[in-house]
Amino acid sequence: MSALASTLEPTDGDVFERIAQAIGRHGYAVMDAVVPSALLDSLFVHLCNLPGEALTRAGIGREDDHQLNRFVRSDETRWLEPGEAVADEFLGWMEQLRLGINRRLFLGLFDYEAHYARYSPGAFYRRHRDAFAGGDSNRVLSTVLYLNPSWMPEDGGEMLLYADDELSIVERVQPLYGRLAVFLSEDFPHEVLPTRRTRYSIAGWFRVNGSLGGHIDPPR
Repeated sequence: MSALASTLEPTDGDVFERIAQAIGRHGYAVMDAVVPSALLDSLFVHLCNLPGEALTRAGIGREDDHQLNRFVRSDETRWLEPGEAVADEFLGWMEQLRLGINRRLFLGLFDYEAHYARYSPGAFYRRHRDAFAGGDSNRVLSTVLYLNPSWMPEDGGEMLLYADDELSIVERVQPLYGRLAVFLSEDFPHEVLPTRRTRYSIAGWFRVNGSLGGHIDPPR
């Protein structure tokens, strides 16, 4: 871990307080064993039992700007939809996180969207930002929950968090089972290194309300 490491142990007080403290100090947090284990296992089983065609090649951009670019990313995704029991439970936990962070950091987080991600051997995601200052995505806080039992360093697939200058690596995040990474979307360029075995995660984003004329900005 780096000198700015914010990986915390699950016994160090209230989980939402610890996540908020790390974000307030460093702009990001990497924490193990914070999502309830029963929920974690249910998510893993649900993802593994999805038909292969349920996850589709991911693209870049949103709505009209959405496009496939195999040189930028080669993962496959499926959005979590309300109405599925395990998705509802996970989204409920993330709602608690949203409320907890808003109480402590006053970020004005409004809603949350998330998708499963599957990286087959050799898949990657080049360095990018989830949001840009002044952009219209309204993404403020990014989350990644890893679902990879028995992951080893030689399996690859690390997420690298870069400083805002896009030159210095501030954190190397191994995709260990149950590890949760949370970081400010505009502030941290990041990438996923090529994986050597199938790698699973849930990527999500808390957003602010970009409503215009009384219409709530849709999540995607």
